[in-house]
Amino acid sequence: MSGPTAEEPGGVGAQGADAAGEDTYSGISAPFIARPIATSLLAVAILLASLLAYSLLPISSLPQVDFPVVQVTTRLPGANADTMARLVTAPLERQLGQIPSLENMSSTSSEGLSQITLRFMLSRDINAAGQDVQSAISAAGGSLPQNLPYPPVYAKVNPSDPPIVTIALTSQSVSLERLSDFADTLLAPRLSQVAGVGRVTVQGNIRPAIRIQANPLQLASLGIALETVRSAIANANVTGSKGLISGPEKSFIVGANDQLETAGAYEDVVVAYRNKAPVLLRDVATVVAGLENERVAARYNGTPAVVIDVQRQPSANIVGTVDELKKILPKLVDALPAGVKLDIVADRTGTIRASVEEVQFTLVLSVALVIMVVLLFLRTLSATIVAGITLPLSLMAAFGVMYYAGFSLNNLSLMALTIATGFVVDDAIVMIENVMRYIEKGEKPLVAAYKGAGEIGFTIVSLTLSLIAVFIPLLFMEGIVGRLFREFALTLTAAVVTSMIVALTLTPMMAARLLRAPRQGETAPWYSRAFEAPFNALLSVYRVTLDWALNARRFMLLVAAATFVLTVVLYIAIPKGFLPDQDTGFLTAETEATPGVSFERINALQAEVERIIRRDPDVLGVVSVIGVGTTNATPNAAHLALTLKPKTERKATATEILQRLTEATADFPGLRTTFQIVQDIQIGTARSRTQYQYVIVGLDREGFSGWAKKLEAELSRDRRLIHVASDLQEDGNAVLIKTDRVIAGRLGVTMQALNDTLYDAFGQRQISTIYGQSNQYRVVLEVAPAFQTDTAALGSIYVPGTAISNSTSGNASTGNATASGATNSSITATSASGTGVGSQVPLSSFSVIERATAPLSVNHVQQYPAATISFDVAPGFSLDAAVQAVTDAQSRIALPSSIVGSYTGAAAEFNASLANQPLLILAAVVTIYIILGVLYESFIHPFTILTTLPSAGIGALLALEILGMEFSFIALIGIILLMGIVKKNAIIMIDFALDAERTRGLAPFDAIREACLLRFRPIMMTTVAALLGALPLVIGSGPGSELRMPLGVTIIGGLLLSQLLTLYTTPVIYLAMDGLKRRIERRFGFDEPNYPPPALRPEPGLPDPGPRGGTPRGTGGGGAAGLLPIFGTPSLPMLPPRADWLLLPSPEGNAALPSPDEPLALPPPDKPAS
Repeated sequence: MSGPTAEEPGGVGAQGADAAGEDTYSGISAPFIARPIATSLLAVAILLASLLAYSLLPISSLPQVDFPVVQVTTRLPGANADTMARLVTAPLERQLGQIPSLENMSSTSSEGLSQITLRFMLSRDINAAGQDVQSAISAAGGSLPQNLPYPPVYAKVNPSDPPIVTIALTSQSVSLERLSDFADTLLAPRLSQVAGVGRVTVQGNIRPAIRIQANPLQLASLGIALETVRSAIANANVTGSKGLISGPEKSFIVGANDQLETAGAYEDVVVAYRNKAPVLLRDVATVVAGLENERVAARYNGTPAVVIDVQRQPSANIVGTVDELKKILPKLVDALPAGVKLDIVADRTGTIRASVEEVQFTLVLSVALVIMVVLLFLRTLSATIVAGITLPLSLMAAFGVMYYAGFSLNNLSLMALTIATGFVVDDAIVMIENVMRYIEKGEKPLVAAYKGAGEIGFTIVSLTLSLIAVFIPLLFMEGIVGRLFREFALTLTAAVVTSMIVALTLTPMMAARLLRAPRQGETAPWYSRAFEAPFNALLSVYRVTLDWALNARRFMLLVAAATFVLTVVLYIAIPKGFLPDQDTGFLTAETEATPGVSFERINALQAEVERIIRRDPDVLGVVSVIGVGTTNATPNAAHLALTLKPKTERKATATEILQRLTEATADFPGLRTTFQIVQDIQIGTARSRTQYQYVIVGLDREGFSGWAKKLEAELSRDRRLIHVASDLQEDGNAVLIKTDRVIAGRLGVTMQALNDTLYDAFGQRQISTIYGQSNQYRVVLEVAPAFQTDTAALGSIYVPGTAISNSTSGNASTGNATASGATNSSITATSASGTGVGSQVPLSSFSVIERATAPLSVNHVQQYPAATISFDVAPGFSLDAAVQAVTDAQSRIALPSSIVGSYTGAAAEFNASLANQPLLILAAVVTIYIILGVLYESFIHPFTILTTLPSAGIGALLALEILGMEFSFIALIGIILLMGIVKKNAIIMIDFALDAERTRGLAPFDAIREACLLRFRPIMMTTVAALLGALPLVIGSGPGSELRMPLGVTIIGGLLLSQLLTLYTTPVIYLAMDGLKRRIERRFGFDEPNYPPPALRPEPGLPDPGPRGGTPRGTGGGGAAGLLPIFGTPSLPMLPPRADWLLLPSPEGNAALPSPDEPLALPPPDKPAS
């Protein structure tokens, strides 16, 4: 399109209007209108910079809002849960509990394992927290057992966060021991070096080791204690620096064959001497090349495997971390021996990328739909281009703001931009309408742009401020929910503010050069003609129904009041939830057998459950982990990780698959299996078999476990809850050795000797280390497997003593005493000269063996005894009903005050947010009221605008109820957004009416009716644009749609009902408020300022209406700016002040109205009404 000539406004002549315009006209927009090239280049620069920022934005499912979490892990093989709690966990907790900014500390002590989880305040830097944790570990070192084979280690990882990548190593030719060695030596260290990785765990890690399997009877016959064997091996296998021999000409490195590296080498270790002959290890024990831990296993799709789980650090970007991992994996695969297969069996980034791509498509579709709406309502291609350019520019500029704010491309930020498409064009349309009004009055486009932009600038700023006011409360929300939605609010605010800037700069410049007045005889485009006929019919229907509503004001006021009451009732009654369950394509399952089950038994049961799961057609892969470790806290627990087929390749949702698998495994004997869907956001810090947890803490240890069991039983009977379980496991099988200390003392047996002997026999005690070039391997001492199958084997255990009983025997068979028949027999070894040098006393001589129970795990919260009761919500009930069920159960059992209960994880955040939701809505309403009060300089009219909000709320709540959806936090954000969108309709009407009263002296009744009719088109346009902008959120069914749908449903439902009601209730309430204001003025002599704010005052030379209804002061042309005085269309200009066009409060006046079937014929703007 060619630019204006020198003779036209905007030409290049000496008297060009551009130069004159800049001096003559003032305002924000004037410099940009006068400099089209500079303005265009600025817009292009912003667009290019934003495109660059978009390409650099990281991708994630949701904003990074993780708590800083550090976990401390300590291992002591052979120690039971109670021993771990006393010797390891408690000393560490005392030091760790003193770290500043620590918000919560919980611990689990189980067989050979202590795990302490530290959650810090959101503001705490995780690296600094890690340094404090290391200092606390060092401070506790003096209180820890000296025989710890591994020092405590910490990892910056949330244990409840599922792995971002799971790798399986399998082979037909390489043993699992070697695979474990490769994983532990080669893969895990290299993967841990990737930025963002918090912990790499090798599951089923059966590292090679040398196992010494001693025969206790043979040792006893020779008078050799197990401790003697341990000491001999430890002394025989050593390594260390030996120095250097340096002569005048040569130097020699000193070495020795001091380290034993093979099983055969250990067989020749001298344990003791008897009768001047050495007793070799092979004489009293079997030495095998075995495994360090024989009670762990892992499988992938039923095949034995070594599984590597990679977890991220809190706040690390999942997609970026996984991309870096995948870059180094090919090199690691090349380093593996032939025949080893490495598979990535789970990768969470697949669904995250698909979800982001889906919402990006939704965004593009929303943009297209909104532009179509603008074209239909504006009816000219040039005006649509001017308005439509705002959309991509505002959205792309928002990407730039997101990049500099450290945000990511995620579901919430892209949802914010999708919703923004429905109203970022409003500011541009306001500007275009005002410029077009001057063009139709005969002004040249450039002059029209100067005038129109000059008088509408403050209006656009006001509209933007009133819209973003609803987001202010979101910015001040505390906790993880506030962090989660802050990115949503700021992204949406960035798009809206950018649209305001574009409307004040680029839009008037383009309008000056693209808009023109319609030529005589010019035919409207076909799409405009096709749209106008039904629209005019709708307008006629609205005119008739509006007249009826204005004549039935009491009834309409009752309707308005009823909407408020019904909104409150619906809010109280609607089921409430926290966040919608996402279909991420991953499930986890926790299996649990009865306490005391053997490793072999649970391994076999787990294999059967795996086979059941793998038969499901929608399950792609199953990873199984058995044995105590970071995944399983107790010996009777196991873990399953399920990968589902991509969503496009299956018909069932993750929830349907979960229900199907739950039914398939429900009747499986001996093993309880609980499934849950992996979610992208993990709010809790503890692994759990279900989605929600309730923790009880006993301030008084006495009777705590009894109350915990009572509460669990009571909750299990409540039909609102399912899968109720507790981590309190105190019924594990145990053997209690009761020692008679008097007899033991007479026999010279010390408790230390007893403890050492039992640990050597049954604790898989790691007694020595073999140091390799890249790894270390352990030497494990135990009694032979035949002596570990039954408690009767304790009768074969002998303990060293220093005193010899009166009744002695050198026969080894005396060691076959049982727990039920204690004897005073002992075995004495003699030297060559016949002098006694040692005594082996049977355990049964001074002890009684009893069956007992013992805890499988000991749990603490803030160092107090604790139990976590996990549960899921039963079908047909919501989370708020489940929360009430817990409250009811506590009341029924009369839980004492010494036991304190609280929710953790998602349930805790939901419980806190439930109380804050009304306050958040109230804060948004108050903020809107204050902003509108400042803009209108009125206490009354902002209230009139706010009366539109209940109709939006009831529409949103009804839509959720009809579709069977919970009122989640996503839906709450939709409600808050509706406040910003719906009030625009009232602003459009009320501002026009106020302006008509001020500038033309119309009565309030006449002014509001005229406003309703003339503003019907822009009201419909903004509403339809917002509806279609939200529509793709509802109809989408791809990955992540579960999160987006509640937002779209609330916006569409709220807009539909509010559009229907506010078109009638707003004018009625306007008249009621105006009457109230007049009565207050008459009664108290108080009058609100009858002048508009500076931006609303008439232009110089225009008539000042003076007092309401009075004679105008001054003379001049018509027209003045209000908040939205010109938000109209060229075909619907201002009505002239003519009585027969207005609805009069009398039958005679009503009779003068046109027929409802007649189109609303309005005169051209420059011609008097006929």
